[in-house]
Amino acid sequence: MRVQLLRGPPLSLLGPPLPPQQHQQHQQHQQQQQQQQEQQQQEKQKEKQQQQQQMKEQQQQKKKPQQHQQQQQNQNQNQQQQHHPHHHQQQQHQQQHQQQQQQQQQQTKE
Repeated sequence: MRVQLLRGPPLSLLGPPLPPQQHQQHQQHQQQQQQQQEQQQQEKQKEKQQQQQQMKEQQQQKKKPQQHQQQQQNQNQNQQQQHHPHHHQQQQHQQQHQQQQQQQQQQTKE
């Protein structure tokens, strides 16, 4: 009994000890995850910049005819789909929403 108390609980309670190799793999996996998260954050920042530029473009385009405006926005959508395949659905939706708002504004002006 005395010997067991000095050694702490029997190994079967703790489970088998991890071989050193497995432990290293686990750390590498965590590092990869962190890198992926950083990449996603960078992509989001790029998207914010793109959206800000679109807002500027749209403000300039308000002076131009409506038809021309739609063509240019569609081109923007296509470019973004190629850059960020997994983000493009959300962005498309936002752009369409902006399109609708603008058309309404133009109609009220006329």
